[in-house]
Amino acid sequence: MNESPLAATHARLGARMTAFGGWRMPVQYGPILEEASAVRSAAGLFDLCHMGRLRIRGGDALLLADRVLTNDVAPMKPGEARYALLCNPDGGVIDDVLVYREPDSLFVVVNAGNRERDVEWIRRHASGLDAKLEDLSEALAMVAIQGPMSARILSPLTDLDLAGLRYYRCARARALDLPDVLLARTGYTGEDGFELFLPVGEAERAFAALLQAGAPHGLKPIGLGARDTLRLEAGMPLYGHEIDETTNPIEAGLAFAVRFTPGKDFVGRKPLEAVAGTGPARRLVGFRSEGPRIPRQGYVLYEEDERLGAVCSGTRSPTLGTNIGTGYVPTAKASPGTRLSLDVHGERVPAEIVPLPFYSRTRKTTR
Repeated sequence: MNESPLAATHARLGARMTAFGGWRMPVQYGPILEEASAVRSAAGLFDLCHMGRLRIRGGDALLLADRVLTNDVAPMKPGEARYALLCNPDGGVIDDVLVYREPDSLFVVVNAGNRERDVEWIRRHASGLDAKLEDLSEALAMVAIQGPMSARILSPLTDLDLAGLRYYRCARARALDLPDVLLARTGYTGEDGFELFLPVGEAERAFAALLQAGAPHGLKPIGLGARDTLRLEAGMPLYGHEIDETTNPIEAGLAFAVRFTPGKDFVGRKPLEAVAGTGPARRLVGFRSEGPRIPRQGYVLYEEDERLGAVCSGTRSPTLGTNIGTGYVPTAKASPGTRLSLDVHGERVPAEIVPLPFYSRTRKTTR
């Protein structure tokens, strides 16, 4: 089991730890719903050192990326970030990733449990190319500050003009008294926020500095439990739940990250083009359910007595004040307003399909 460089910090903060993706990570410091509410109303600080951090260099770095990633990478300008997927030859999802374009390289963040497989997959497809993949996961730490107060908290700690850094953009800057920190306006909560990449030996000091600076603004340390609630409210997929090698990006609602650009022959393109042309047989939907029973992964979804699919993720949403979940159902049954039920240990619980995402900060509404 891998340990975060912030393990001692989590112990001092009284975190309850859990195993996740081969790592021992904090699942909560206090009540999960209170942590999620803090991110929506103020700010939260996350340890993301379990995520994989890779760099692709060389004259063919862009060619390699466009060979293995579904989204267009070659047109990206330095300072841009983009969501993409690694797919197998059948179009199934190997992983979902974030790609950051820097002047001389590509920086790629992958999921913790998929890191070794992703590295091997990318290197396999680098054969014959002037491209080198470096795994920087043990050299760099990754932390995130998320929430409406995040820019106000971080601004005094960096020389970067945060107001000028747009969403899904990144830049090198001095931050937390460290030079050359990669700072990105990205996140996994549905809120405004920033992800920072810094030397692993500076992780504890940087985390403490952010906690101290954010305390007057209501910032709290946040565990994986609240992070999962926040990403689900925002309609963001989690590998192993909404997406895996048995699902494809089209049916998962991720077609925006799949580009059939002429000349871009990425792995899995042909089967995905076929799905895009005919339409998927099933679709990922969101639903709200009634009563106190929280939907959990694997619970069966029904329309009357017809079995439609199963729950991918579910939780109690502090933002909406109700139970929410996701699942795959036949496309013909995927319209908002469709009445469902889910089997909770033999009891049928009423549910209704609603549009995704459940929550959007830009619309300032909740569904």
